[in-house]
Amino acid sequence: MLGVATGLVVLSSGSWVALYAAYLIPRAEARSAADLAALAGAGWARAGQNVACARAADIVTANHAVMISCRVEGLDVELTVEVKGIRAVARAGPVRTTGGSDGV
Repeated sequence: MLGVATGLVVLSSGSWVALYAAYLIPRAEARSAADLAALAGAGWARAGQNVACARAADIVTANHAVMISCRVEGLDVELTVEVKGIRAVARAGPVRTTGGSDGV
């Protein structure tokens, strides 16, 4: 009887691990795709929203994700992507300085 109980615990634990992994993997893929695409788009922000978002879309597609939204504000690009129902948002642009004496 103890063996059956132990087996059920192991199966139950394995099921929870599989379900959790099914969530974690797409979340990591969505975040990576969003981060990379935002960086790529920010590199083209001076060319305008159409060009920047097209470059970002290329990266999103290469990462097997879907771009939900993309917008350019100045030199910043913010976008939302989705992988297997999991969405991630990323923003990229130039580094801002605080104007301190050390330039940081």
